[in-house]
Amino acid sequence: MAVTHAPPPSGTAGASRGFVLGMLCFVYVLNFLDRQLVSILAKPIQDGLQITDGQLGYVTGFYFALFYCFIAIPVGWLADRTNRVKILSLACGLWSGATVACGLAGNYGQLVAARMAVGVGEAGGVPPSYAIISDTFPREQRGTAMGIFNLGPPLGSALGVAFGASLAAAYDWRVPFYAVGAIGVVTAVAVYFMVPEPVRGRFDPAPVQVPVGKEPGLGQAIADFFGNKLLAVAALASGAANFITYGLSNFATLFLMREKGMTLEEVAVWYALAVGLGMGTGIFASGKLIDRFAVRNKAAYATIPALSLVVALPFFLGFAAADRWEVGLALLFVPLFLNSFFLPATVTFVQGEVAPGTRVIAGALLLLVMNLVGLGLGPTFVGMASDYFRADYPDHSLQMAFYALAPMYLIAALLFLWLARLIKRSAPASVA
Repeated sequence: MAVTHAPPPSGTAGASRGFVLGMLCFVYVLNFLDRQLVSILAKPIQDGLQITDGQLGYVTGFYFALFYCFIAIPVGWLADRTNRVKILSLACGLWSGATVACGLAGNYGQLVAARMAVGVGEAGGVPPSYAIISDTFPREQRGTAMGIFNLGPPLGSALGVAFGASLAAAYDWRVPFYAVGAIGVVTAVAVYFMVPEPVRGRFDPAPVQVPVGKEPGLGQAIADFFGNKLLAVAALASGAANFITYGLSNFATLFLMREKGMTLEEVAVWYALAVGLGMGTGIFASGKLIDRFAVRNKAAYATIPALSLVVALPFFLGFAAADRWEVGLALLFVPLFLNSFFLPATVTFVQGEVAPGTRVIAGALLLLVMNLVGLGLGPTFVGMASDYFRADYPDHSLQMAFYALAPMYLIAALLFLWLARLIKRSAPASVA
């Protein structure tokens, strides 16, 4: 018998929990910074490579997500059976090298190929981190830990805006890709030697024993995930919410510059602050709320995201309609704060619903749906909508595209309310 659970040791192989979480969060910052650089530098890249909004939507959305989502499944299955830290380190090195290649792109085709390579590398970043955190922190602290880890996207976006826009304004749009890629390669080496591999299932309530050679295969793991209605609906609701997040974030910089008159230097300061403070405080606050309310009412994993999306909608519409970038950015702060409330909630919920030996693959499958729907379709939809509206609204095509995006707020909220109802129905048979 292969025992996958052991009593929690006093430390984490010589490393504190805070250090491990900090390292994983920094890797996620780089992960998201690499992912967002093309969107942040959309205007100079469009000018340099002569690409349309639709092409930009494809390269930041569908083409990237095609590899990022599907490669994550076999990578997650492998990580559940091997060393998750080494998988994370290798992935970080791969996507960082591909980021450098983005800066070398001389045409649209080369940029597409480089972004696909970034997607392949980033597929091994987040799912192993979810599982490492779940085996480093006890259940009652996971919401906060996941909230801190998920500061990666806002910090990555904010640093990308500030760092990337500043370097691009001072030198060239290619320079940020070289700098960020080099930092990522160094970080990959640091993760390999400094982050320990935690014991699987160390904080779970009962030992989990799996006979050697009898671990569920990849096909069975996929069937088990999507056969669980709670997990399937959680993934679908998160995908709808992510559709909004990526549809907005991948075009916000271009919208503010082209239709609201912001300069690259202003973006580097004011938009960076809005993203960092708005998304960062929102994700951290949502993790705290989950730890406080989900212990008493498990449906809070779904009701909190649903409420946040409903409240954010009118402010998003105000952002799109504003006549000056200063007003638009002030209104955008509220959606930036609320849009990502779903992320710590859903990740914590899913990680708590599956066995320790399937946490990486469960995280990969969650990200498959979340990012195939959100990252793959959200920016693609906004970019195509902008191209469609350009004939009738040549100066406000992105504004119209954002109006077309707005109904997804209500769709995502309804999906989370459905999940809340399913959680309540399953409560007698579930472990709170």
